[in-house]
Amino acid sequence: MITSDAFRGKRYAVLGLARSGLATVAALVASGAEVLAWDEREEARVQVPDGVTLADPLATDLAGYDGVVVSPGVPINRHPIAGYAKAAGVPLIGDIELFAQARATLPPHKVVGITGTNGKSTTTALIHHILKTADIPTTMGGNIGLPILMQDALPSGGVYVLELSSYQIDLTHSLSCDVAVLTNVTPDHLDRYDGFSDYAAAKERIFTLQHVDQIAVIATEDDPSRMIASRINHRLHRVASTDIGDQAEWPALQGPHNAQNVACAQAVAAALGVSDGLIASALTTFGGLPHRMERVRDRNGVLFVNDSKATNPTSTAPALAAYPAVHWILGGLAKTDELDACAPHFSHVKAAYTIGEAGPMFAKLLAPHMPVTQSVTMDAAVAQAAAAAQPGEAVLLSPACASFDQFRDYEARGDAFRAAVEALA
Repeated sequence: MITSDAFRGKRYAVLGLARSGLATVAALVASGAEVLAWDEREEARVQVPDGVTLADPLATDLAGYDGVVVSPGVPINRHPIAGYAKAAGVPLIGDIELFAQARATLPPHKVVGITGTNGKSTTTALIHHILKTADIPTTMGGNIGLPILMQDALPSGGVYVLELSSYQIDLTHSLSCDVAVLTNVTPDHLDRYDGFSDYAAAKERIFTLQHVDQIAVIATEDDPSRMIASRINHRLHRVASTDIGDQAEWPALQGPHNAQNVACAQAVAAALGVSDGLIASALTTFGGLPHRMERVRDRNGVLFVNDSKATNPTSTAPALAAYPAVHWILGGLAKTDELDACAPHFSHVKAAYTIGEAGPMFAKLLAPHMPVTQSVTMDAAVAQAAAAAQPGEAVLLSPACASFDQFRDYEARGDAFRAAVEALA
């Protein structure tokens, strides 16, 4: 657990007691802070350790508190805690900001922060893997893996690799990344922002928090990313998917989106002093992440691929591009009413199988271009696609939708796909 004398004797309110919230409470208590904590769910509140005051911060006089720490899942654009904290003169922060405040008391280290609409998880994991291959002390956290405050502090010379969502960037004010990375910016999470430009500005803040001698790595393959790059006034590395050469030796890094992820990771590793040889070796041994173009099974020459993390059309498009003959399972809770980003790769799709709330809408959109079955459920879609697929083809779950109509989250959806595939005779 990361603890710091920076928090000793201070007072914090923590709102939201999922995994990161509970880790925050534990770290603050262990650091000697006074903590008030709250979650609307009683089952979350019972996990709070002794010595913590359980009370709703909205019913508490927050004057004199040093911060209100909110979970990234709290919609601060419409939750009353934002206005209440502001009226009390108390900053609204997240666990990443607490980590930033603790940095001065940790052994000398570097921080790599990765953001972007798509690809940030794979890029984060790949950078972490390259650093481990190079025997550099490292850990990854933020929007991936264990909450960063739950992890042990690294020894001197270590590198913290943080995946940062726009929500987490919104809640930090002092995280100055030694290397900051932007993979891309496409429309997403617009329910939390005042339009696309506001969302893009949230991503850009990762660079405005940097110092002049720190490094920015930006994949300049979309207009918003190019515009952000044009405003960088410190050390900028522009990268592109065309920079990396042949992907044939990297089985877990196929497709144009992974080419972009590799380009970003190579630039970061080089900036941190990792040799070209070690980078090349690490790319061949990277195993990929669950639910991101995860190769689940080869059955009678048919490859089954779990890309459940693709929750919008832009993130699905590269998966369609990666396989020349696809039986495509898609649908869920739609973020858009179109599939325009996927359209250039419709020729790769042998047939589509729609599920969930968006199923009828997507079936109507796709019917002029390919055979479509409204499967409704995951089990039915897997069975129907498996029956139709021929050797050399792929059955691809890449939903282009959120999961919350039928599943707890994208991981539960991917697990359901895997279970259905494994149940095939």
